[in-house]
Amino acid sequence: MGSGAWSTDVYDAADRYRRATGKSAFAYSDSGARTVHKALDPKGVGVRESRDSDEHPDSVAIAVLFDVTGSMGSVPRVLQQKLPQLLGLLLRKGYVTDPQILFGAIGDATCDRAPLQVGQFESDNRLDDDLGRFVLEGGGGGQMTESYELAMYFMARHTSIDCHEKRGKRGYLFIIGDEQAYSRVKISEVRDVIGDELTEPIKLRAIVEEVRRKYDTYYILPAGSSYAGNTAILDFWRDLLGQNVIALDDLDAVCETIALTIGLGEDRIDLDEGLADLGEVGSAAAGTVGKALARIGGGRAPVARGATPPDLAAPVSVERL
Repeated sequence: MGSGAWSTDVYDAADRYRRATGKSAFAYSDSGARTVHKALDPKGVGVRESRDSDEHPDSVAIAVLFDVTGSMGSVPRVLQQKLPQLLGLLLRKGYVTDPQILFGAIGDATCDRAPLQVGQFESDNRLDDDLGRFVLEGGGGGQMTESYELAMYFMARHTSIDCHEKRGKRGYLFIIGDEQAYSRVKISEVRDVIGDELTEPIKLRAIVEEVRRKYDTYYILPAGSSYAGNTAILDFWRDLLGQNVIALDDLDAVCETIALTIGLGEDRIDLDEGLADLGEVGSAAAGTVGKALARIGGGRAPVARGATPPDLAAPVSVERL
């Protein structure tokens, strides 16, 4: 996947049509659907691919997975409304030449009917189509824990990305949520949701290390969520991801935050330059984004294919229960 090019004009035309006809950007979910759309069902998927092509010779895989339980159900609606800002910053400001973006949704595999939904890596307006197919279930287990570890398992073992496999550069994975992950990837959940047969469960830290060998991984805790600013949540993720944990004061700034994080990671901007870019594109989020990214450093050293990234000094070893 990943062919085509993003067009703000096409997005605006689709938005005008929806407004004129009273249709929702999330028509599938708003119609009352409660099962995973077949285009987003992870069960039986071999891999979601981000590939180079003549059209996009320098692809960069960018995955944005959002919790859709409880108060987090508004996140995909904000992402859909601000897609032009995200793609505009990435492309017009030259942060990434050939971005290919995958959206996914995370629920709770212990109780939800749609615990994991995963789109394709796309470069064009099919991104908008994918968002419109998500079920915004709004469930969750109510115990400050959701199935983030199951989503990371899928990203680690069921994606294939040329930026890493051909050029030794990790992609980007953003997890937007407000709770903790479960302590392990469970055999039964992997079988029922994804279709793989594990012989043993996998500890959380092991799957985090595995996915980080393929993706620079960030956790964003936004304002307006049930546990916004919660120290226990932030400390939980900082223990796993270090400085790559972003406390965001304004959910409306999530796309700008993602774009500038990538610009920093690609070493195309420093933070001051990125904040100036926000002003140039008419965004009022500079203050929020600047505060959120003050802890994030720029620059990603290329990683030799199959080698351990410099911030994961321990050798590859899948710790199991």
